[in-house]
Amino acid sequence: MDPIAVNGLNHWFGTGEARKQAIFDVSLTIERGSLTVLMGPSGSGKTTVLTLMGCLRDVQQGSVRLLGAELNGADTAMQETMRRRLGFIFQAHNLHESLTARQNVLMGLQVHGRGDPSRQRDAVDHILTLLGLGHRIDYLPGNLSGGQKQRVAIARALVANPDIVFADEPTAALDHDSGHLVVEMLKRLGQERGTTTVMVTHDNRILDLADRIVTLEDGRIVRDSASLAHPATMSTGGGSVVRTDHGA
Repeated sequence: MDPIAVNGLNHWFGTGEARKQAIFDVSLTIERGSLTVLMGPSGSGKTTVLTLMGCLRDVQQGSVRLLGAELNGADTAMQETMRRRLGFIFQAHNLHESLTARQNVLMGLQVHGRGDPSRQRDAVDHILTLLGLGHRIDYLPGNLSGGQKQRVAIARALVANPDIVFADEPTAALDHDSGHLVVEMLKRLGQERGTTTVMVTHDNRILDLADRIVTLEDGRIVRDSASLAHPATMSTGGGSVVRTDHGA
């Protein structure tokens, strides 16, 4: 079973005369353990698609199956249950300013209800150290740089070993080496644990690590590297169609 299967997704913002369609008939299936990048200009719909797949917006029309569960029509309780199996990384780190780096990441385990409480601290210190923050574990966010805060937020998203990670510009505040370290970690989680990552980014520096690049424009999928790897099919906004021309 693919962890994410989107079919015929449409989405609107606003009401009445101000109602405007933002997503048009998007269909997309994402394989387990893969690192998929969503790209496109500002306003192309990539973050909207990400939040619809991640139970952060209600699905209005079309189907989004997440870890086998249909999100169209899902109630609040089901959405909350699904979110506990996910990790989220956003540009805004959203750290609690009164908590240390360790305490902020511990919240990621407590929210998911995962791990032996007696071993949670070790798990948190391990992932912070992997992200180069071993010497900042007891620091408050006010004493961390922007890039360090972002790495704490990334540690919080990953510490509970989620089934799927949704990341919106996770490397925007990071230098080249730190950004590569984070994406390499996500890639390794996919290879070793089957963690699936969907990432929105404008960061061309990390594209070589992606398994698949999906490009959106004006709310539609206009390019999919998975289709380029399999030229017998061409991806469209509504799915895949078989090519019959066998040439130019």
